[in-house]
Amino acid sequence: MKDVNTEGYTTEDGRKIGGVVMEMKNITLRFGGVAAITDISFDIREGEIRAIIGPNGAGKSSMLNVISGFYVPQEGEVWYKGSRRPPMKPFEVARQGIARTFQNIALFEGMTVLDNVMTGRIRQMNAGLLSQAIWKGKAEKEETENRAAVERVIDFLEIQHIRKTPVGRLPYGLKKRVELARALAAEPSILLLDEPMAGMNVEEKEDMSRFILDVNDEFGTTIALIEHDMGVVMDLSDRVVVMDYGKKIGDGSPDEVRNNQAVIDAYLGVAHD
Repeated sequence: MKDVNTEGYTTEDGRKIGGVVMEMKNITLRFGGVAAITDISFDIREGEIRAIIGPNGAGKSSMLNVISGFYVPQEGEVWYKGSRRPPMKPFEVARQGIARTFQNIALFEGMTVLDNVMTGRIRQMNAGLLSQAIWKGKAEKEETENRAAVERVIDFLEIQHIRKTPVGRLPYGLKKRVELARALAAEPSILLLDEPMAGMNVEEKEDMSRFILDVNDEFGTTIALIEHDMGVVMDLSDRVVVMDYGKKIGDGSPDEVRNNQAVIDAYLGVAHD
């Protein structure tokens, strides 16, 4: 991998990665007297798949929550597209083109797959209450356009056969795919995935890995993901940042991280003098 301190770099498979689109600068997050994140800095570059890994309790989900606006760090700065981002609520972050999935599935169980995915289009729904009530003009045009966009996502993720099925009836693996569909429906420039393959069997992981790569390749979506399956991380990621006890202990290409002794010790629980 070429020097990532330049405007971009080229991956081993020839993909062009752009400049920095998001940068976490010296982030520290505390809950009372407990530090979940301590002075961590790293960047995310346009078009790359950036993994955040670490043992349980390392602070990975807390970092994703900082990025998505659920937590505001006590110290440090979040920079987005070259500007310092002020403290924001999650819906304000979503308006900037950042969407996410959750470690614990957060879908509307009683609603159909189609209706769940439609909720991802809220940012694109601007018709007034009166227009929506009579369903004419702008509201009708918006509804048609949003449904067409949702159907494209449903086709892309190969869930046409369950589009009218209530989410509560679906197996776990398909629920994860529906949650990904809802995030994609928002047309994000950055997609945050919190353990997208947790609880999946081998076949489901293979399908999800394929879709993540396709999203990155076909839509050019920048992806930051948390994942515990190291085989998946090493296969999917362009760069990996490693956390342990709220601190950064590694950052680089999958090969660099794989051979980092501090990372090896963290995962094996081995201490060296």
